Amino acid sequence: MIRLQRITTADADWYRFMEELMVQSFPPEEYRPLEQLRLYTDTKPAFYNNIVLESDDTPVGFFTYWDFGTFCYGEHFAIDPARRNGGYGARVIERLCADLAPRPLVLEVEMPDNDLARRRIGFYQRQGFRLWDKPYRQPPYKPGDSFLPMLLMAYGALDADRAYDEVKQRIYREVYGTCPD
Repeated sequence: MIRLQRITTADADWYRFMEELMVQSFPPEEYRPLEQLRLYTDTKPAFYNNIVLESDDTPVGFFTYWDFGTFCYGEHFAIDPARRNGGYGARVIERLCADLAPRPLVLEVEMPDNDLARRRIGFYQRQGFRLWDKPYRQPPYKPGDSFLPMLLMAYGALDADRAYDEVKQRIYREVYGTCPD
């Protein structure tokens, strides 16, 4: 049985596991400075930093998301490399979508211009996410970094044609602290 447990920096062992997995799983331009991540974890009520646990409380991954009331935005998700391809990812997504229902879940994915990105998009599509065919650029997490071309995907009752601008504005403002371009 998989469960997601919201953590703070006071959960030292679990938090250390999450931070190490973040650094291992994402290029530096795809996550905020670790000091800022710690601050957000401990002070932003809408930000949920969750450790993914097996039934014996063994950490196997993490999933961070923002709860904006009308929808949630999944910011980062990773499974321990030693446990990948074992069905954990699908079980986490299933559990999270059930826990967040009826709120839709939106996330960013890389452009499908390489095999790994196409496989990642396919994974989310198999979990019931729809790819939004609208141009989207992820704002930089750090000064001096560039916007990254991405796409949005959504699970649940959220229509891309009607909700795109609102979703984009909320993510830009709340997550990245910037205004939409």
